[in-house]
Amino acid sequence: MTPAGPAPAAPPGLTYREAGATRAGPLPPGYRHLRVRTLVGYGPGAFAAARAAVMDWRMHRAVGVTIETAGPVAVPGLRVVVGLGAGRLRLRAPCAVVWTMAEERRAGFGYGTLRGHPQAGEEAFAVSLEQDASVVLTVTAFSRPAAWYTRAAGPLVPAFQRAYARRCGRVLLRLVRE
Repeated sequence: MTPAGPAPAAPPGLTYREAGATRAGPLPPGYRHLRVRTLVGYGPGAFAAARAAVMDWRMHRAVGVTIETAGPVAVPGLRVVVGLGAGRLRLRAPCAVVWTMAEERRAGFGYGTLRGHPQAGEEAFAVSLEQDASVVLTVTAFSRPAAWYTRAAGPLVPAFQRAYARRCGRVLLRLVRE
């Protein structure tokens, strides 16, 4: 991977205005905020494995969601449909990759919601190789309900999002060990 340059223009069709805030910060007011950090390994080898699993969608697929996309890795502008659930109950959540980062000690991406997503906002998955050689996955998000059923679910949605972020960390830990 090569280092990412300046953030490209936001992909068209995002359902929120603050594109890139999960990378540049601060997280915007008026949304629920999420930040979950999980230790997933130690050393450059673990970092390389974690970076690859995040960027090529393996972590997401191993969590148990479907990923429909035309690209093998996350790149700005790439459209993605995340599928949660099974069969006719599968919830389809369209997103677009807003930014990517491929630095010597940090890598990841953020994607934002498109029309038809039950939330409005952005979620980022970033892996870092810390000074003490620990490798950490950080999931950062800001969101608010965009569909009647996510508004009706109230506090269950943030609880689900936190559980999903923690599961991403556990799954990435397993993938790094393999």
